[in-house]
Amino acid sequence: MLYGKEHVRRYQETDGAEGHDWNNTTVLLLTTKGRTSGRPYTTPLIYQRDGENHVVVASKGGAPADPDWYLNLRTYPDVEVQVKGDRFRARARTATDEERSRLWELMNRTWPDYDQYQQKTDREIPVVVLERAA
Repeated sequence: MLYGKEHVRRYQETDGAEGHDWNNTTVLLLTTKGRTSGRPYTTPLIYQRDGENHVVVASKGGAPADPDWYLNLRTYPDVEVQVKGDRFRARARTATDEERSRLWELMNRTWPDYDQYQQKTDREIPVVVLERAA
């Protein structure tokens, strides 16, 4: 089972042949710009498609604070995404109130632990929409 930096490395080296299909779900690589360092950080995240967009969840396993990658994209919403061999620039945004419940259900169907994570924390876990840049 791949995790963290090893997951990123193997995914990048194999264009997702290793790492895209993970634990009965699918994973993309999200690269954000560090909000304080300015350096790029790449994170493997479970995703689903919603039309042309990709959707990820900033769960951090239900921790009290948002994950660093989410804090980074709130400061710098222009991100890079890799899905298998497809690498592209995207604009990241938090799902609107109108979208959130539908997208939460979409993501919870692929990773049912999200509901458990939400029960562990007082924060509303953000759902993030990645819109491919033109």
